[in-house]
This record gives sequence, C-alpha cells and structure tokens, in this order.
Amino acid sequence: MAGGTWPQAITLNASDASDSPMHHPRPRTKRAQVARHGPFPTAIAVLLALAGLALSPALLDFRLVAQDATRWPVDLDVIAKIREEGLQRSQLPNTLSYMTDVLGARLTNSDDMDRAQRWVVEQMKRIGLTNTALEPFMDYGVSWDNEYVSLHMLEPDYSPLVGYPIAHTPGTDGKQRLGAVIGNARTRQDLEKYRGRLRGMAVLSSPPPVIDQTRFARGTPRRTDEEMRALAEDVILPPAGPDYFSRLYPPTPRNPDILTAAQKLDFYVAEGAAVVLESSSGWPGAVRGFARPGAKIDRWARDATLASVPVIAITPEHYNRMYRVLARDIPVEVEVEVRNRHGAAVSQANNVVGEIPGSDRADEVVMLGAHFDTWHASPNASDNTSGVAVMLEAMRILKAVGAAPRRTIRIALWSGEEQGLWGSRAYVREHFGDPDDPAVGKKDGYDKLSVYFNQDYGPGQYRGIWLQGNEHVRAPFSAWMEPLRDMGMSTISPQGVGSTDHVPFDEVGLPAFQFLQARVGGTGGHTNLDFFDTIPLDDLKKNAVIMAVFVYHAAIAEDVLPRTGSR
Repeated sequence: MAGGTWPQAITLNASDASDSPMHHPRPRTKRAQVARHGPFPTAIAVLLALAGLALSPALLDFRLVAQDATRWPVDLDVIAKIREEGLQRSQLPNTLSYMTDVLGARLTNSDDMDRAQRWVVEQMKRIGLTNTALEPFMDYGVSWDNEYVSLHMLEPDYSPLVGYPIAHTPGTDGKQRLGAVIGNARTRQDLEKYRGRLRGMAVLSSPPPVIDQTRFARGTPRRTDEEMRALAEDVILPPAGPDYFSRLYPPTPRNPDILTAAQKLDFYVAEGAAVVLESSSGWPGAVRGFARPGAKIDRWARDATLASVPVIAITPEHYNRMYRVLARDIPVEVEVEVRNRHGAAVSQANNVVGEIPGSDRADEVVMLGAHFDTWHASPNASDNTSGVAVMLEAMRILKAVGAAPRRTIRIALWSGEEQGLWGSRAYVREHFGDPDDPAVGKKDGYDKLSVYFNQDYGPGQYRGIWLQGNEHVRAPFSAWMEPLRDMGMSTISPQGVGSTDHVPFDEVGLPAFQFLQARVGGTGGHTNLDFFDTIPLDDLKKNAVIMAVFVYHAAIAEDVLPRTGSR
C-alpha cells in the first residue's frame, strides 16, 4: 500500500498475553498499608481533619476535586464523545497493523525509519493535524539497514540458525563457510588464552545463556487492587530534582579486570575473527539485537562501522547447541552471509510533530508523545509501536469529536530514544531550554508548556498515573480520572519513573508524566518476537481514550499545570 494512504479497515484479534515489559518501571519506595479508598465525601474529610486525623493522599484526592472544580473543570459531554469514538470506531488496530506488518522496524536514521516517518506525516495530515513536520535535531551518523541474513550450521549436523546482525556492524564478504570456536573472553587474563586462535573463525563470544522455560508459558498477573492501593500510598524517599533518578539508581562500581563488550569486540577485530556470534536473551526463541558494542553517536561513521567485524545475535537454543558441541571437542562449521547497507555520509535524525491548534490560548501548548524509533530485529509492536498508535489515535479522536482546545495540542514522535533519549533531549533544549544550564538558559517556550504525557512501558492498560514527585498535579489528575474509573483508572502514585522520553522534560522542571500501566508481557520487547499478535488491543483502545481525555482537559483548563515546587 502506498505510504500516504490509511490502512484499509480490517478486523483483527490479538491475545492479551501477560508478562513484564522491557521498560517496566522500578520505583524504590516505602509502602504504607491503608484501607481501600473510594469516593469520600468532602464533609467527612473535613470532620476527620478537624478531629486531628491525618488524611492519606488517596483520600485527599476527592476533597481536592471539590475544591478545584473551577480551576480544573471536567467536561462530561466531551468525555462521552471521546469514549464513544475511541471504543466504538477505533482506528488503532488498523494503524498498529500497518506500522508493524507493512512498515516494520524503524532503527534511528535508517532508510526504514525515513520511510516510516514520511508515512506518519501523511497520516497526521489525513486526520486533520496542522504544522506537521519532520524536525531535525542532530547530525546522528550514517544510516544503517540490514538487507539480508542467512545463517546455518553445516557440521556436525545441518540446521538452519535464527540470528540477526547487530546494528552498525559490517556485512560479510559474500557467503562464508567458517569453523566455529569458543572465544568467551570475560577478563583481561582470558585474552591470552584466546590470542592467536580466532583468525578466520566464527567466534562464540558469550557464555551460553540460561533459558527461562516459563517466560512465555505463563504470564505475569495483572496488578491487583491491593497492589494499586499500595502504589497510591508510596512515599518518595529522595526529593525530586534534576539528580532524582541518579540518586534512586546510583551507578554500579565496575571491576576494571572485567572486559566491557567494546573491549571484547576490539580484541576480536584485532585477532582477525571473521564473524562474532553472541546470545544474551535467555528467552525461548528470542534474539536481542542492539547496536555495535561501545558504539556512540560520534562513532557511528561509515569508516568505524566497516572497520569492525560482523556481529550476529542468535537465539539461545541454537547458540547453546553449538557451544555444547564445541565443548565436546567436536568441530562445528557454519555458513554465514550478511548484507548490510551503510549511508555514504553523516545525516540528520528527525522527530515528527503535528498539532491541533488552540484558540484563546493558542500560544500555550499541551504535548503528548512516544518514541517512534525501534531496534531492528522485529516491528517492535510493544516497544514502542503500541505507544505511537495510542498517540495517533488520541489525536484522531479529538479531531473526530470536534474538540475545541484553548491551548494548542502537539504530538511528538521521538527518534533516538533507544540510544539515549536523543530526540526528546534535543527537543527540550531547543524549545524550552534548561534553566540550570547557563549556556542554554530558559527559553520563551518554557512557561508556555503546560504538560507532556508519554507512553513507553509496553501495551498494558492505563491504571493510573505517576506524579513524578509533583503533588501539585494531584488535584487535576484526580478530577480527570474520576469519570474514567470504570475503565480501570484508579491510582495516583507520588513516585517517579524514568528511562524514557518524559525524563528530559522532568529534568528541567517541566510537568511530564507516564501513565501507570497494567503489566503485560510475552511480547518479547527488544527481540525478534515483538509482533502485532501479542498486543492486547482492547487495552490500547482504552489508553487512547484516556490519553485524549487528559490531553483535552489540560488544554481547556484555566491554568497551565503546576511545576514541581509551585502552587
């Protein structure tokens, strides 16, 4: 189908598999056991307060709703229209199917990414968004695309092997028949053991992974009501601030005798290895393929890529079989052919943006977004095509119901997230600035941004929202959640989560949030198994409705959302 056309309507079903998503947030908290909260009349809350009884944040939600009804209004008529459009006439399955089945993987700055970004700009225009654009943010490096991979064990027994090349590595010089050898160098002392033995060989470079036999046989249970209540009563231990996450998750000290992945690869290149084989997922049938070890943005140049050696990640069952045979001192031969395409020169990476214009406060902005880039071994339905589909559907719903926001609503689909939040970080610095960095400063757009909402923790249903330590947004979020409780929106957690594109906003003091999602797994995030078939479509339909409700109400509110430390 042509890139500028909307996917034809189809009826699709997907299983609601469950397990832990790749990016599952891990807040460190102190839990307090409290009774389940429900609607709590303001009068009773006041009486308890007068009696000197402390109210939990969960109970205070409903008092805050009553006190701030004017400041944070709720439009039930528009919510009803959003729900009907999003649940009865959803285009989300069609969007998700087209992106996963037709467009496929979208490695940052690849030709596949360029094709997909141009397609999504046309879809934004089709649903009526304005100011749609590819917005360049940095000279990223040369493009890299895999065109072909063929991998077989020839001796001692023939078997096709499942494997994918690591990004920003070269291909082979045609079809290669190679002897295999174990070269699992872990420490500097191991280097001498393998020196002189690897030239012209296919090197098994990692220890055999232990396979989690139950990974896809059983799912991770959805969060229970008690777990949700506990999250609502979590207490933040460190204060919020730019170094909030660094204090939550301090760096782990490294033993200098243990080789890094980059040091191992440099050794294999110097020793003349023909191909490097690895396996690290431990998931049945799964290949986890990332980028060349040690490769940074400034190293993803054509010369650096071609000077490396082909690296192929293999499913653990196939890798372990070869490893066991070699451990018996029985020779293993493999046949390998990899064709990768490399750009000729450094090119720019782009984010994609589009807008629904506001009215009397059009210069103020409400943002929603998700990272558009993926790794390259699969279409990455859960990480993060599901998030992209939710954002596009939320914007489509708002246009379809004729929503009239006061503030401009802007969608941003980021690039470079998987390599380190490059797209969102560059966007924040360009449009909003960094008050803590004198070289950047606070830009005009800083005070004009009301809020940013993000999705990237898998395809699970929204069950609430993380406050990122900003208690001042509890009142509006409580008000907007109340009409959505029958859809599972029940919990506000004061905790913060990280590792995705709301973080650059949060780090400069702007309100930016992830929704608290149901645990859904079995989707093989970051692997060759992350396809449409494992995605819970009903969860995503609800997410698009909830996202549209939150974005719309932020766009019609009397005030921009309060920053951390403000009132």
